[in-house]
Amino acid sequence: MKKVIASVLTAVLALGLAGCSSSATPTNTGSSGGDSKAKVIGVAMPTQSLQRWNQDGDNMKKQLEAKGYKVDLQYANNDVNTQTQQVENMITKGSKVLVIASIDGSAMSDVLKKAADSGVKVIAYDRLIMKSPNVDYYATFDNFKVGVTQGKYIEDKLGLKDGKGPFNIELFGGSPDDNNATFFFNGAMSILQPYIDNGKLVVVSGQKEFTKIAIQGWDSAKAQARMDNLITGNYASGKKLDVVLSPNDSLAIGIIASLKNAGYGTGDKPYPIITGQDCDKPNVLAMINGQQSMSIFKDTRTLAVKVVEMVDAVLQGKEAAVNDTKTYNNGSKVVPSFLCDPVYADKNNYKQILIDSGYYKESDLK
Repeated sequence: MKKVIASVLTAVLALGLAGCSSSATPTNTGSSGGDSKAKVIGVAMPTQSLQRWNQDGDNMKKQLEAKGYKVDLQYANNDVNTQTQQVENMITKGSKVLVIASIDGSAMSDVLKKAADSGVKVIAYDRLIMKSPNVDYYATFDNFKVGVTQGKYIEDKLGLKDGKGPFNIELFGGSPDDNNATFFFNGAMSILQPYIDNGKLVVVSGQKEFTKIAIQGWDSAKAQARMDNLITGNYASGKKLDVVLSPNDSLAIGIIASLKNAGYGTGDKPYPIITGQDCDKPNVLAMINGQQSMSIFKDTRTLAVKVVEMVDAVLQGKEAAVNDTKTYNNGSKVVPSFLCDPVYADKNNYKQILIDSGYYKESDLK
């Protein structure tokens, strides 16, 4: 399976953009009869504390500017009130379209009502904005498939399909205020739950429900603290931990730190299989060094191109291209969505996926 994914990805990246867009490189031609330079696009990102959001913001800004738009890019330091104020200021200053990666997807109803009243279109970026009818489009990766891919990686590496086991596993979930977190978890559990049910995977702590395993704010320190408690309470006697399901890289970093402090990483006590997502540089280095097993790669360049296409369409009064009109119900409406495909990187294929595609330079991973 791994070879197939890697070879397919190579072919796709050779064409430019992972199947998300028909135009790999944005041109400098304005989208609205040459007057796009007069139009401001507001881009609201959650935080600069994680590498991926810096890359998302940079990619968005570059590609929108390449189309002739002015870009108001703001980061909110993971503070909901700050992000709400930033979006409100973007509306006041005349942004025609808002691209929002929300901190709390349920906290923006009032400010989005102001956007709608001002004729401003809203594109939810990567995280679905909840409980508002004033979300026009959603651009993301196939978040359920992210979890499925993590689950299948575990299934493959442990030989679960061949009847091997039992293996001990602990589960981590993402932030409960991020709608994506449940998609990641449910996708992974669609693969792993049958093995938990038949005893081939054993959750030694007994903590299986999302509400018990979720880590608020995707916080590395909180993930480390929870892993510390799991080790102390369930593995201090020498019981072997075989797998940790981590939905993303920020949690994986905390999990790895906890395991390292507990003496993992030796010949007698190797690291368990640890999953992740985002292919952040520290995590790619962790994969190279044998600490983290894999990370889902979501090429933010492809997502940025798709959002630029959406911006162009809505500013021309057209319907933006989508490929999902059923899945993403935000509690007020089903939001038309475009889902890009994720793939995974590990120690065996990271050069092909991350370096050969131009996402990183080899010198970035020294």
